[in-house]
Amino acid sequence: MNWAFLQGLLSGVNKHSTAFGRVWLSIVFVFRVMVFVVAAEKVWGDEQKDFKCNTAQPGCHNVCYDHFFPVSHVRLWALQLIFVTCPSLLVVMHVAYREDRERKHKLKYGENCRRLYQNTGKKRGGLWWTYVLTLLFKIGVDATFVYLLYHIYEGYDFPSLIKCEQKPCPNKVDCFIARPTEKRIFTIFMVVTSLACILLSIFEILYLVGKRCRECFTAVHHSRHINTNTMSSGSNLMESNTIKDDFPEKQS
Repeated sequence: MNWAFLQGLLSGVNKHSTAFGRVWLSIVFVFRVMVFVVAAEKVWGDEQKDFKCNTAQPGCHNVCYDHFFPVSHVRLWALQLIFVTCPSLLVVMHVAYREDRERKHKLKYGENCRRLYQNTGKKRGGLWWTYVLTLLFKIGVDATFVYLLYHIYEGYDFPSLIKCEQKPCPNKVDCFIARPTEKRIFTIFMVVTSLACILLSIFEILYLVGKRCRECFTAVHHSRHINTNTMSSGSNLMESNTIKDDFPEKQS
């Protein structure tokens, strides 16, 4: 893994995120990516090899393992991390697109020309929508994988003993999972961190929408205040002209 590239990438994402986004990024990197790389893969190890059944019937072991573990937890989490972190790159790419437009605009019209964007990283216009849509996508990805994990494995528990009756097993056989308690703890930990990331993304959306509504309300109020002052000034001017007409100055 190229850590220098990853550090630069995370710095770019962190630069254009809100406070909630920075906390989300910290949780994903420290409590999900690092735990996944350092501990989760070692806890699961060679899952199929550690899965034991008390029978020597050929094929029974493989069939029982595939029935209870159709998708590896580690591979499912790896897919989840890929899908949940990629949308953040869209924000960085959008900002880079704005900066490129601004650079080309200056080259065409000169350095003293009017800027296309006051701040290329400010979440306004299309960038605001890109940021909100990425948050919605991340919420959908995390919620989907949490549900899939629950639906595929029928919960987040790892029983020590599993009864298997799949063919070609001759009868009901007993199968045993290696380190079930350790796997249960890591599974619950990954689910809790996913739910925490979902809540942070929801709070960030509410923050962005609330901030935008407040800005729109302030702009409308300011516009009405200017119009009121303009109308008041016009009315005072008309009254002044009327007074001059009613009381003309004496000519010498």
